[in-house]
Amino acid sequence: MVVLVVVLVLGALPGARGETYTALQSVRGVLGTERALLAGLAAYLQRESQRLQDLRRFYNKVQALHQEAGASVVNPLLAYALIKRLQSDWLNVVNSMEASENMQELKKDYRQVEKDLPVFEDLEGAARALMRLQDVYALSVKGLVKGVFRRDGASGLADLYHPRQRFSLSADDCFHIGKVAYDMGDYYHSIAWLEEAVSLFRVSYGSWHTEDEGSLEDALDHLAFSYFMAGNVSYALSLSREFLLYDPSNKRVARNVLKYEKLLVENPSGAEAEVVLQRPNVTHLQTRDTYEELCQTLGSQPSQHRNPSLYCSYETNDNPYLIFQPAKREIVQLLPYVALYHGFISDDEAEKIKDLAAPWLQRSVVASGEKQQKAEYRISKSAWLKGTVDPVIVSLDRRIAAVTGLDIRPPYAEYLQVVNYGIGGQYEPHFDHATSRKSPLYRMKSGNRIATIMIYLSSVEAGGATSFIYANFSVPVIKNAALFWWNLHRNGDGNGDTLHAGCPVLAGDKWVANKWIHEHGQEFRRPCGTHPED
Repeated sequence: MVVLVVVLVLGALPGARGETYTALQSVRGVLGTERALLAGLAAYLQRESQRLQDLRRFYNKVQALHQEAGASVVNPLLAYALIKRLQSDWLNVVNSMEASENMQELKKDYRQVEKDLPVFEDLEGAARALMRLQDVYALSVKGLVKGVFRRDGASGLADLYHPRQRFSLSADDCFHIGKVAYDMGDYYHSIAWLEEAVSLFRVSYGSWHTEDEGSLEDALDHLAFSYFMAGNVSYALSLSREFLLYDPSNKRVARNVLKYEKLLVENPSGAEAEVVLQRPNVTHLQTRDTYEELCQTLGSQPSQHRNPSLYCSYETNDNPYLIFQPAKREIVQLLPYVALYHGFISDDEAEKIKDLAAPWLQRSVVASGEKQQKAEYRISKSAWLKGTVDPVIVSLDRRIAAVTGLDIRPPYAEYLQVVNYGIGGQYEPHFDHATSRKSPLYRMKSGNRIATIMIYLSSVEAGGATSFIYANFSVPVIKNAALFWWNLHRNGDGNGDTLHAGCPVLAGDKWVANKWIHEHGQEFRRPCGTHPED
C-alpha cells in the first residue's frame, strides 16, 4: 500500500541505481547499453586483427629467412638485416604500444556507458529472482541450467515454459547465483547452484574464458563450506581434498581438511548421516505453501467452469456510457466477489498508458506501520498518473465509474497506479485495504480502500497470475481485461478472503494499472446491508 503521489509529466525522473532488475522496462533499457559495448568490442577486434595480421607478416618474413639453406649470413645484405632486426625491429615489436592503445580505446568506450550499467545490487537481485522462480514454481535447477523450465522430479509433465530459443547458463553464471545465496547464509540454494557450477567447471577445466570471474577452485571452496554448514561434514571433506589437488599450497583449505577429519573422528556416525536441506524460513509469509500451489496452476481453474453460480454476461449498469458497448463481465468468484471484465481497454489505450508511465517508474514500496519502504517481496516499479494527464486516462476513469457504479473523483479514489514487474517480479500475499488505522492510506481523509480494479496492460508468456490465497483460486494474466473485487464488507470491515498475491512472472513483461476506490463518496452507491455482519 502506498501514499498517493501526484505525477505531472514534465520530464524523465532519474532511475535509482541498483534497481534495474525490478522492472522489465529498465532491463530492456540496458540492452541498448550492451549494443554500444558490442560496437566498441567489434572495433577493437578489427584493430587487433589488423595488428596481429601485421605481426603474422613479420613472423612469416623472418621465418622464411631461417628456413633458407643455412640462413646464410655470407650475403652482407642478410647480415645487415639480421643485426638490424635484433637491434631495432624486435625492440619495436616487443615495445609496440598498438595493443595498449587498442585496449585503451575499448576501455574508453566502456567508461562512456559505465554510468548506465547495472550495479552489483542488480546482479544480486537477478540471482535472487532465479532462486524465487526455482522455489515458487518448483523448478529443477539442473533443468534451468540447460534452459529448460521443468518442475523438479516431474520428467513426465510438460514444461511450464518453452522459450523460443533455449539459453544455457555457464559455470560462472551458476557460480555467481550460488555465491549470492552463500553470502546470504542460504545454503539450501547455494548447494544446488554451486553443484552445477562445479560440474560445469570440471568439464571445462584447463580452458579459460576471459569473461569468467569464478573458477573450479572457487566453486569447490564455496560448495565445501556450504555442505559443512548444512551438516554434511563428510562431503565437505571430500570437496576440500579435491580442491587441494588443484591448489595444494592453500593453507586455509588444508586447515579445513584437518578440522573436518577431526570432527569425523569425534563423531563417526556423522559421516553416514543423511542431511535433508530445508528452504530458508520466510517469517513474513505464513501462507507460502498455498500461495505457491496457486501460482503453479498458472491461473488454470478447470473446476470453476463446472460451477453454475459463476457465469458471463453483458452489463450496462443502467449507465448510458455502456448502452452501446456493454461490459463483458465474467463472475470469477462469489465469496469474495471477484469479476473479470474482458476487453476493458484497447491495445492502443494500453500502450498509451505504458508510454505515459514509463519515464516515471520508480521502485514500488509497501506500507510498514506509518511508513513506506522497499521490500524484496514486492519486485516492481510503479508510477502514478493524474486523471487529467491525458484524454486516455479521462476516458478510462469514466469507464471505471460506469462499470463499478462508484464515485472515483478525487479524493474518493486514488490516481491510476501503473506497475511494471521485474525479473521474477511478484507481490507476495497482501491486502489492498489498510489493516491498521495508522496506515498511510488514511492520510487521504477518505476512508479505507473499499474496492480494487486492476487492469492487465500486457500479456505474459508464463506465470504472473493473481492468486487469492484464502479463497483458494487464481486468475491468469489476460491482456486488456480488468479484475474487480470488493476489499471491504458492507459494514466497513476488511474482507479477509481478499488476501491476494501477484505470482512471480516466469517469462514475459507484465504491466498492470491499479485503481483503488475509497469508502467516502460511496455511501449511497454501496450502502450498508440490512444485517450488521454484511
